[in-house]
Amino acid sequence: MAQTLELYEKKILKDEEFPIQMFKNVFRQKGRIFSPHWHEHLELHYVVTGQTVIKLDQEEWMAKQGDLVIANSNILHEGFCDGSFMETLVVIFDMKDFSRELADQNIIFQSLIPNDPEIHRLMQNTYEEYQEKRIGSRLVCKGNLLQLVAYLVRNYALEMLDPGDSLKRRRKLERLNAVYQYIESHYTETISNRELAELIHVSEGRFNHIFKESAGKAPLQYINEIRLKKAMNLLKLGNCTAVEAADAVGFSDYNHFGRLFRRYFGCTPTKVQDHSG
Repeated sequence: MAQTLELYEKKILKDEEFPIQMFKNVFRQKGRIFSPHWHEHLELHYVVTGQTVIKLDQEEWMAKQGDLVIANSNILHEGFCDGSFMETLVVIFDMKDFSRELADQNIIFQSLIPNDPEIHRLMQNTYEEYQEKRIGSRLVCKGNLLQLVAYLVRNYALEMLDPGDSLKRRRKLERLNAVYQYIESHYTETISNRELAELIHVSEGRFNHIFKESAGKAPLQYINEIRLKKAMNLLKLGNCTAVEAADAVGFSDYNHFGRLFRRYFGCTPTKVQDHSG
């Protein structure tokens, strides 16, 4: 059975004294750091070493050492590594746990903040405390983040969303969740745009616009990329031929599959097959 794709992440921060999720991302291979997802919490990516690309609603932001990327609430985001050594500190929190007053204002922050000395000081100190885990470290981290939020509000707030606009953004993402899940479960079958549009009760034209706005590509291109990635996984396992892999993921025309595969991965499916055998 195909695994269901879930874009929405429900963050559960149970510790009232430290309502913050904090972790490191360390990569040295080219590829995706984390898959597309969204949530109501703020997500901060501070680049400790190297550089990364964070995609926010299909707009790519290149962040280097000392830069901060902010994924605002209800924004679809994913991250990538260019293949060089990269380390980021990721901090996730709900604004209402810090300030109900600010949370009610639905503030949208600047997406990329390049090498701000004050942000660097606060995030670097937070990173060091997180690494050392000395007594009182969580208190220092929380204090730093409170200072950071106040600093961001005063210097990098772009706009304050009307509650209705914020709700519309969330509902659009929730509707598309059903589409992504359906594609993940039925990619081996023929899927029409009309069929997907009916899932979220909009016209085919409206669906195409909403989907491309979210995914950055047309539905068929997205579906074919899912199929190609699944075929690559099958070929790497070495349990089937290129023709069998194409058929297993839903391509009826092997020549078409071969052209798309080479364009997407830069090599032929048979080459992957030969190296896996």
